[in-house]
Amino acid sequence: MENKLARFFRNSGPMRFFVPLGLILIIFGIVLLRNTPAQYQQTQGVITNVNAYQDEEDTLYDVDFDYTVDGKKYSSTFFGEKETPSIGDTVTVYYNPDQPESTSNTKHTGIISIAMIAAGAVALVLSTVASLKAFRKSRELDEKAKAADVPVMEPLPKEQLTEYYVSFDGNSLKPGYIVENKSREVVYEAPMTKNAAIGNRIFTFTNHVTNETTEHEVGHTTTASYSNEFFSVRSWFKFDGKNIWDVLHDRGIRIDTDMLSKLPTFVYNVSLNGRFFATIETSGRFVHEEDAAEHKLNIPVGKYYYRCWTNETDLDLLFLTVFALSETDQAIAE
Repeated sequence: MENKLARFFRNSGPMRFFVPLGLILIIFGIVLLRNTPAQYQQTQGVITNVNAYQDEEDTLYDVDFDYTVDGKKYSSTFFGEKETPSIGDTVTVYYNPDQPESTSNTKHTGIISIAMIAAGAVALVLSTVASLKAFRKSRELDEKAKAADVPVMEPLPKEQLTEYYVSFDGNSLKPGYIVENKSREVVYEAPMTKNAAIGNRIFTFTNHVTNETTEHEVGHTTTASYSNEFFSVRSWFKFDGKNIWDVLHDRGIRIDTDMLSKLPTFVYNVSLNGRFFATIETSGRFVHEEDAAEHKLNIPVGKYYYRCWTNETDLDLLFLTVFALSETDQAIAE
């Protein structure tokens, strides 16, 4: 199974950079243009007060001045002037004919605003091109999959499945995960029995259904760029010396991520060798419905807390999948 959303995010990396950049530039450009003094008229003012101060390199001056428009006297201030002024000197003033109290010492900010709008437009064009390329590439891959007659895995209804609750226990001397069934019985647990700032950590996995316990070396999470595209990353860790995603793929696990239907909850539909294996959803700290109802506020945290539905009895593989999702930093997995 292929994660189409993850694939699109990878292929449209530049879009996620240029869209916000373009919008910001256009918005600021429009705001600046609406306030540009390009249509201001010119007059002369007389300096009435000078306030000198020192910045990192130069002496700057705030200059108060009076000027007259249509026989009415106005007062204003220019801030941060570099040339040394004196009281009584004249100063060139540009004023808004509709609001004479609005002044400027230049008429050239319109050029800056137009340049910002143009740069923003270019950024949006680049993002559009990146989006079209991503959609085209996704369509090509979908057509190849269709031609190869790749089956589509559909998740089973939750009422037909067994539900499990995964929580992170960080309050003990051995922080780790516990898996409970509907009756709140702990069916699986995986405390970290050895921590290490450098090198591998040791987690002890205990399956209370089979009464089997195994130790695993777990590396620290690594996040790296994918195909050198903007903001496109894959997060992973070594599990017994091997990339965790390679471990899961070798065992037949594929993950399809639905980030849209239940925002802010992430939904992971998991297949095993092409058939349905489990549905995994992020949860808040209160994974049991009655606890969530009691606390009334159960904001999904994105990792560490999950609800799972499966008709499989392989709790080891189910937990390893959840463990991989929780210990990595990405929201999209494959």
